[in-house]
Amino acid sequence: MSHRVHPKMFRIREISDWISRGFYKKNPAKYLEEDFRIREFLEKKLKDCSIETIEIERFSGRINVIINTGRPGLVIGRGGSGAEEIKKSLEKIILLKDKKAKAPEIRVDIRGVREVWSSPNLVIEWIAQRIEKRMPFRKVLKQAISKIMLVKGIKGSRIELSGRLGGSEIARREWLKKGNLPRQTIRADISYGSGTARCSYGAIGIKVWIYKGEKF
Repeated sequence: MSHRVHPKMFRIREISDWISRGFYKKNPAKYLEEDFRIREFLEKKLKDCSIETIEIERFSGRINVIINTGRPGLVIGRGGSGAEEIKKSLEKIILLKDKKAKAPEIRVDIRGVREVWSSPNLVIEWIAQRIEKRMPFRKVLKQAISKIMLVKGIKGSRIELSGRLGGSEIARREWLKKGNLPRQTIRADISYGSGTARCSYGAIGIKVWIYKGEKF
């Protein structure tokens, strides 16, 4: 029997890094819970802002929250009002559990994603929006994979959908692959993401693999 592992886990410290990193002192459980609550809040608040990843860097007395998004202008807001509102909300979340504690300095860094179609999470968001609008899933698969393969530097991709596709009574799995995708090679730079489309007839699972060549 094979054991399924997230493609990023084998590659940590070799060709990829953790999304939570820094100075966690002697109480990592408390700070990891804070990281989870920060991500949960930002994903709900910025659900329509094409969020790729939320990275958290911890230093002594300071937290850097790096938001990678396909629509940075929408997150920053007019005159930086959106970024300031996010900062104040995060300070409240951190002080919610321990009101006597001193709030660390929070810095919010908003970075734009140059190529939307090279990010699995943004591709999943695009697919989910169209499936929720009842577009034919095969058409959506073909459109998405053709847009991914047009990006310079991408050598292969695979998209998989599972659930009651098209509203059918029996759930099934459909997938489409184009180009190379060496999932057994550790040095292969593979970006992976998974998500869900919420339809009236049930949830549709979406998985995306994007191969960007080898890293030595």
